[in-house]
Amino acid sequence: METEYLKKCFGNSLSQALAEVAKVQPSDPIEYLAHWLYHYRKIALANEKVQQIQLKEEYENSLKEREMAAMMKQEELQIQQKCKECRKKSIFLTTFKKKVSFKQEDTEPIEEESLEQESLPDTPAMPYQIPSSELAEEIEQNLESP
Repeated sequence: METEYLKKCFGNSLSQALAEVAKVQPSDPIEYLAHWLYHYRKIALANEKVQQIQLKEEYENSLKEREMAAMMKQEELQIQQKCKECRKKSIFLTTFKKKVSFKQEDTEPIEEESLEQESLPDTPAMPYQIPSSELAEEIEQNLESP
């Protein structure tokens, strides 16, 4: 029971103090022991304060790192979204260009066929224009005859 209390209150400090007294062998060991323990207490408190400060700094640094990591992740997601949008736009543009070029390619043969039909050897290059009065008479004749 008593040793547990001493270990709890003094820990290693009492054993270190007694070892120091045995090593130095001062003329008044009790006074030396009291000064050593008092000095040890100041040092221990200062070390605790330094450790607390270090822990706070480490905690703040870890919070900053987390914030930076979150910001970087957010930026990465934004960049990925922009890339997806750009890809969609480029895919749309390429398909649109293909459709436009396909339509242009399709019209070219039709135009060529129509040009070929106009310039057949049996037909004249310039069609004959019928005067409007003759045209009206011809239409009437066609309507009257079955």
